[in-house]
Amino acid sequence: MVQQFYVSPEQLMKDRADFARKGIARGRSVVVVSCAHGIALVAENPSPSLHKIGEIYDKIGFAAVGKYNEFESLRQAGVRYADVRGYSYDREDVTARGLASVYAQSLGAVFTAEQKPFEVELAVAEVGRNQAQDHLYRLTFDGSIADEDGFVAMGGQAERVSEVIAAEWNADMGLGGALRLSLKALAADKDVDMLQPSAVEAAVLERESESSRGARRAFRRLGAEEITQLMAAEG
Repeated sequence: MVQQFYVSPEQLMKDRADFARKGIARGRSVVVVSCAHGIALVAENPSPSLHKIGEIYDKIGFAAVGKYNEFESLRQAGVRYADVRGYSYDREDVTARGLASVYAQSLGAVFTAEQKPFEVELAVAEVGRNQAQDHLYRLTFDGSIADEDGFVAMGGQAERVSEVIAAEWNADMGLGGALRLSLKALAADKDVDMLQPSAVEAAVLERESESSRGARRAFRRLGAEEITQLMAAEG
């Protein structure tokens, strides 16, 4: 019989947490910023097809850092959860809080029961009728969940990115201002003042999508040209 080496539960959890943190830190940062026109989601991501930002449901968006295959599987599971709940009950019953709770349970179960934890960090955003009704939830690899106020920064140099946003963010800024601040914050660990729009993936959860576009779906992707125009218009 082969005798197993004993590892204390505390040490096992610490090793798993350190492993996950290192994997997440290697990824490029993502920011989610609430503004007067809605919620801006911006990720440093040169890939045109491997998205770190996505739509979950009518007013709900998703952003992630870490291993693509892991957070993409979580995004797809979130879409299925939202579709089934909205169909079975009512579209208004699909909320960011409910989705974040499901993600927290899944991440926590993997962290404690599986051999390798997910190397991911997630943000779930829901745009409200006014800014006070916006919801931003941040979920970490161990299933911890936090209700954030105003903005979320994840991955890479998250602390430095968060400091830049905290110093200049205000609730009254428009979408162009939120995008400009996001590009500036994502460049915090580089030798440039601001990232180029072509170097990021960006989207917005529009607050007035039903009146402006006649659509319940608030999520809309932004191209580099539109990002430039929005920043110029508010500059």
